[in-house]
This record gives sequence, C-alpha cells and structure tokens, in this order.
Amino acid sequence: MIILVVFLAIAFIVISSTWFKLHPLAGLLLAALSVGIYAGLPIDKLAETIGKGFGELMSKIGLMVILGCVIGAILDKSGAAIKVADVILKIFGEKYPAFAMSVIGAIVGIPVFCDSGFIILAKLNKIVAKMVNRPLGTIAIALSGGLFATHTLVPPTPGPLSAAGNLNLTDSIGLVILLGLVVAIPSLFVSTWFAQKYANNIEIIEDDEWDTSLADTQSNLPAWKAFMPILLPILLITIASFAKITHFFSDEVLHWLGFLGSPLVSFLLAIAFSYTLFPEKPADKLLACFKSGIEHCGTTLVLVGAGGAFGAILKETALKDMISTWLLANQTTGVMFLVIAFLVGAFFKTAQGSTTTSMVLTSGILAPLATSVGFASPFELTLLVMAVGSGAMTVSHANDAWFWVVSQFTGINQRDAYRTHTLLSGLQGIVSLIVVCLIYLVF
Repeated sequence: MIILVVFLAIAFIVISSTWFKLHPLAGLLLAALSVGIYAGLPIDKLAETIGKGFGELMSKIGLMVILGCVIGAILDKSGAAIKVADVILKIFGEKYPAFAMSVIGAIVGIPVFCDSGFIILAKLNKIVAKMVNRPLGTIAIALSGGLFATHTLVPPTPGPLSAAGNLNLTDSIGLVILLGLVVAIPSLFVSTWFAQKYANNIEIIEDDEWDTSLADTQSNLPAWKAFMPILLPILLITIASFAKITHFFSDEVLHWLGFLGSPLVSFLLAIAFSYTLFPEKPADKLLACFKSGIEHCGTTLVLVGAGGAFGAILKETALKDMISTWLLANQTTGVMFLVIAFLVGAFFKTAQGSTTTSMVLTSGILAPLATSVGFASPFELTLLVMAVGSGAMTVSHANDAWFWVVSQFTGINQRDAYRTHTLLSGLQGIVSLIVVCLIYLVF
C-alpha cells in the first residue's frame, strides 16, 4: 500500500502545481508530511527529517548553484558567452545548434554533475539561441538531454561509479565507461530530435536583467580566455575524478587533486580567473556579477531543498525492504532481469528524485541476486549497471533538483517542464534500456 501512497503523493505534487497553481514548495512539503504520517514515522521526528533532508541536499548543491549563477553573470557581463557561442557554432555549423549543445552536454556530463554543468552553460544556451535565431527551449532541452545521458551512464559521476562498486566492477571501470558511452550515444540523437520537435514552442519566462543582446563586447577577447570560466571547473573535476580511478598518483597528490577538483573550489578558481576578463574596473564588475548571480538563484535553491526534503521522508519508509523481499521471491533471468533492474531503478528515481540514490539503492538490492540469475561476467554485470542507470533516468520531475535547475535557469514554467524535460528523461531511459537489451541479446 505504501507504494500506492507514494505514487499518489507524486501525482499530488504534479497536479497541485500545474492545475491548482499551488507553489511547488508547499506541494512538496505537504506530500512529504502525508507520506511520513501514512508510513508511521514518529510524528515528533517528521519536521526534523524534512529539515534534515532539505539541509543535506543544500549542503551538496547549494553553494554550487550560487557560484554557478555568479559564473553565468560573469559570462554575460564580460561578453565571454558570446565569444564561446561563436566558436562552437563555427565548429558545428549553424544548421545543427541543438545537436551541438547535446554533444557539449554529453562531454561535460561525464565528469561533472549534470546540475553543475547546466548552471555553467545556462547563459551559453541563451546566447546560442539568439545567434542562430532558434527557440531557447529547443537549445536548453537538447543540452539537458546530453548532460543527463552521460551523467547517468558514464563514470566517474557518482551514480554509475557507485553501482559498479556495488556489483564488484571496481577493476572493470574502463569497460563500464566504454559501454556507458555506447549506450549514451543514441540518447543524444533522441534528445536532439525531441528538443527540435516538442520544445520549440514552449513558453519562456524572460529574464530582463541578464542581457542577451549580441553587442560586439567580445571582439577583443581571446577565445581561450572566454572558455576558461567554463572549462577550468570541468578540467579540474575531470582530472580529480579520473585520478581516483587510475590510482596513478600518491595519496598526497590525490588529496590535493580532490581539493582542487571539488565543485566548490573549482568554481571559486574559475571566478578568480574571471578577474582577467574585465580590462576596466575588474573588482567593481566582479562585485556586480556576484550581486546579479545571487539574486537569480533564490527560488531554485528553495525548490531544490524541498525536493531533498521529500526524498528524505521516503528513505525512512520500508520501500527498499519491500522491493528487496519481492525480488528474492521472484527471481528471473536474462533480458527480464535487465527489465526488472530498469523498473526498480525507475521506481526509486520517480519516488525520491535522486539519480545517484536510485542507482545506489537498486544496485545494492540486485547485487546478491546477480550471480544466481546468470549475471556473473564483467560484461554482463556492466550491462546490469546500464539497465539500472536507464531506470535512474526515468523520470525527472518536481522532487528532483535537476528538474528545477533546468526549468529555473531556462525560464520554463512547470507545466512545460513536465511536457518536455520530464518526458524526455523518460524517453531517454526507455531508449537506453532498449540498447542495453539489444547488446545483451547480440553478445
């Protein structure tokens, strides 16, 4: 019965914000309280659990959102975003801007959390859309699809890396990366097609303060310098992530790489470098960027934290134990086991919002069953990781920080975000599962 209650709570979150115009914060908190009360959680601990869930997610992503907004303001006010967009469009050609942004998203999404990547590139979305005269919704949804594909399927992002660890694939990370890339590629074409067909007419809430005019502010700015606020955090995070996998460096070097490659420090270093983007009064202009960036991220922070609060309540229920017991009693083999892995991952993703948590929970449940149902070789277990990742894409909605980052930083209202971002995440998951099953059947 608790499973039905969770789905009713999710339906309430969606309907209350789209049809009844209740603020999503209120809908998320009411849903969290209702599920907690039904699940029999101690009444005196409910508020504490909600507050803890809000705070824990904010501690992971809050400063990242704020500093990402500051970087966005820097790219805007320095003219760097226009220079970057110009270079990208010269490489890919102006005929394929949506595919270009999807590919860029896929590259960035390998080492970087999709939330961080989208925040960093959000301003670039607007400039590219303006330069090629294409709808912003199309460009933004294509980017989000590219980021989400590799974030969910390709280590070293925490979701697939954790799932690989749970399934004893620590020594086969290279295989997980390779198959993850193979499974992710069709998703890039799907996200590009979907964005061009279904996201071209969505309503965008215009941002009056951040100027998207194409004034010639970037003419004297070197391309490498314009790219650095975007590339510096990505490079630092990438180096730190792969250093942990390769075990090539000493522990002391790993500690320093981990420090420099943390989102907080890498974002701060990018902001420090951005001082050089302003030839006149750089201190005053950086201060203006901080003010502008901070003003733009308030609503996003609140909604991200509320999604974390809802997820925290679900983690206190007996959902994991119920699903584990059912799987033990109904073991299946082959493709059906991959489909079940997908469905369990999709349930946890839809219920509590976090892709990483979904992959950790699902792979932890499936690990004791894998060998008994015929999944023993590294190749087969890697396909199981891909099936779990495909499920963990399905679907991103109001209890997911990713949903709010995409919608708020693009200016998409909730109804259109469900129709585009949420539907695309589900479509990507299904397409990825089909690819996984085909690989299993062929090889």
